[in-house]
Amino acid sequence: MRSIAFLLLLGALSGPVFCQDDVAAGAKLAQTCAACHGAEGNSMDPMYPVLAGQSWRYIYIQLKDFKEGRRSDPQMTPMAASLSREDMMALGNYYAAQKPRSVKFTPDAARVEKGKKVNDAVLCPMCHLGEFKGQNEIPRVAGQWPEYVKKQLHDFKARRRTNDGGNMTSVSATLTEEDIENLAHYIANLN
Repeated sequence: MRSIAFLLLLGALSGPVFCQDDVAAGAKLAQTCAACHGAEGNSMDPMYPVLAGQSWRYIYIQLKDFKEGRRSDPQMTPMAASLSREDMMALGNYYAAQKPRSVKFTPDAARVEKGKKVNDAVLCPMCHLGEFKGQNEIPRVAGQWPEYVKKQLHDFKARRRTNDGGNMTSVSATLTEEDIENLAHYIANLN
């Protein structure tokens, strides 16, 4: 009986936790976030990631990591400091319910092709799924700003960002600067 209850709990935690009130609460909280992440989580600034369409769980975990010091950023760490668990879940549900729009970037076709080869070689789809759609706590990076992708890959490679369970730090350690640039073009090209 305990194992059935555990499985039910596990199933509830892995899928979206959409609740109309939760999304509405998230929309209100997201008004502050819009200054950097744009309306409905569609950032217009390459420094800030697109949050629209991200899984609720990924948003929740990242906010929790900023709040608890497992991830650090001069802007996000203080923003997350006052958020409650319910706030973080509401923001996660809000952004998961939004539709991502294409970023204003024209990828280089040759770099896109080379980036696809890097993607295939390092097995990105094993975690991020095909076309970088993401799942659960693995982010959706399809159509993300290339500048943001490069920064995150550099941060993982330099171990400035380590809240990944070791997966991205070990993969990024194998990437050259050229690989990172090509992957950024490939990922930005996906939608």
